[in-house]
Amino acid sequence: MTANLDHTFSALADPTRRAILARLAKGEASVIELAEPFAMSQPAISKHLKVLERAGLISRVRDGQRRPCRLEAAPLREINTWIERFQEHWAARFEALDVVLEDLKKQDRANKRKEKP
Repeated sequence: MTANLDHTFSALADPTRRAILARLAKGEASVIELAEPFAMSQPAISKHLKVLERAGLISRVRDGQRRPCRLEAAPLREINTWIERFQEHWAARFEALDVVLEDLKKQDRANKRKEKP
């Protein structure tokens, strides 16, 4: 799983590749369609697509003359699973902090009541 995460995070590190994935989240697209919003050559976009494909984030299927790209969700699910472990850790920490803060508020209210004549 670590090697997969490394490839996925590496692929996601580039804003162009993240934008390509965001576009593919809306549906399949050809290389030409994916290249349209970027000020770069089609070969440069193809290099980005190869990185995404090696990471398993996209796939290309032959559809007659076309080879549209489509988003593959499995690597993103792996990232989500990995991140959830940290979310659980921090959620527990925040809950503990909430308890401490609530205790401090109660102490502060009690001290204010004592100070009043």
